Amino acid sequence: MVRLPLTPAEVERGQRLGALLRRARGERSMLQTALDARVSPETLRKIESGRVATPSFPTIAAIADVVGLSLDTVWAEINQPDPLAAGPRR
Repeated sequence: MVRLPLTPAEVERGQRLGALLRRARGERSMLQTALDARVSPETLRKIESGRVATPSFPTIAAIADVVGLSLDTVWAEINQPDPLAAGPRR
């Protein structure tokens, strides 16, 4: 199966997801967070850095649960339009 390249919007959404999860993790170690979410530390590292822009839903749900985020919050945060990308209003 051939995977289509990600759109710029998907890449940007993945970067917002990674930043959100990284902020929510706070001072908690990446290793402990990954172990508690039952994902590999490398997977968490890739998601937080934006290198995995479209992680699976169960992975997002598990990490969000461990860092105390509701899925509603995750959805709202990652779907916020970037105000700088919209350009100046007229």
